[in-house]
Formats: sequence, C-alpha cells, structure tokens
Amino acid sequence: MSVKIRLQRHGKKGKPFYWIVAADARAKRDGRFLEKLGTYNPNTNPATVNLDVDGAVKWLQNGAQPTDTAKTILSYKGAMLKNHLVGGVRKGALTEEQAEEKFQAWLEEKAGKVASKEENVAKVKSEAKAKALEAEKAVNEARVAAAVEEAAPEVVEEVVAEEATPEVVAEEAAPEVVEEAAPEVVAEEVTPEEAAEEKKEESAE
Repeated sequence: MSVKIRLQRHGKKGKPFYWIVAADARAKRDGRFLEKLGTYNPNTNPATVNLDVDGAVKWLQNGAQPTDTAKTILSYKGAMLKNHLVGGVRKGALTEEQAEEKFQAWLEEKAGKVASKEENVAKVKSEAKAKALEAEKAVNEARVAAAVEEAAPEVVEEVVAEEATPEVVAEEAAPEVVEEAAPEVVAEEVTPEEAAEEKKEESAE
C-alpha cells in the first residue's frame, strides 16, 4: 500500500482550514486517513502550522510520499531536514547528538525569521492604520472648512444689518429734531431794534 502525506480540507467557504494527514494514495482527498499529523491555517499572516514532526518523519522513513504542498509545509517545520539527519545517523555519517544539535540550531534560526516576519507585518499594519487616520482627519477638516465657507455670507449679512440699524434710526429722527429746534433759533436771532420797528409799523397801520 502506497501512503501519501497530504492536506485534507476543512473549514467553511472562503476560509479553508486543512488537516495534514497520512492517507492511502487510493483514498479520496477528504476521505479516510491513516493518521492525522497536524493542521495548516492559511488565513493568518504568517500561516499557522502545527505539525507532529516525529510522526511525519516516521512516515517518511517508511516510504510515505508528500504532495508538493505538504512537502513545502514539512520543510517549513523542519520535518524534511530531520528526515535527512535521521538518514545520516542510520548510515553512520553523524551521531544522534550531532543530528539533534543541528536540528535545534535550525529551529532557533527559523524561529528568528518567523518573529522578524511577524514584526514586519505588525509594523505595516500600524503604518497603514496611521495613514488611514490621517486621511480621515484631512477629509473631516475639509468638510469643516467647506461648512464655514457656506455659512460665512449669512453671518456677514447679519452683521451688516446690525451695524446699519443705528444709522437708519438717526436719519429718521434727524428731521424732527431740526423742525423742533428751528423756532427757537429764529426767536433768538431777532434783535430789540427790529422788534421796535415792527411795533411802529403795526401802529402806523
């Protein structure tokens, strides 16, 4: 019986979630399997992979063939490297201690790369969020400025009307003041001599 290590799809539409399984090559993709080795979630950035490395190595040592996608995932988690090191130990090229040291060193290096990628992703997200906030702020300021420009003519008209009112009142009241003051001014301007002449004229008549 030939065995394949492949992905079995789960999850909902638009958000797939995969199991990493060892299954009979003749079985359907989402059918029966021999052993579940891990999970693969491509919906996160970076993708989340949980894998039983030792279990995967056991199947590889027994002749299981991974599909292209499964092989990439196994390489990402170090299963292909560990399988290679186990083969070297079996042939006597290196000891188990040396193989374990090399594998642990690779794991540390890989963890550093993953952490660096996560930091870069977080930085890009924060920068994108900051740009979006600045753009929204600029749009709000433009709206406020437009509203002020639209309201300005009405305010100016009201101010002009308020300033013009006292002048109009003064112009309307001025004629009455002049008319009332006129007789007094005329009476003050008549001299005693002119008054005597007026009396003579009246008596002569």
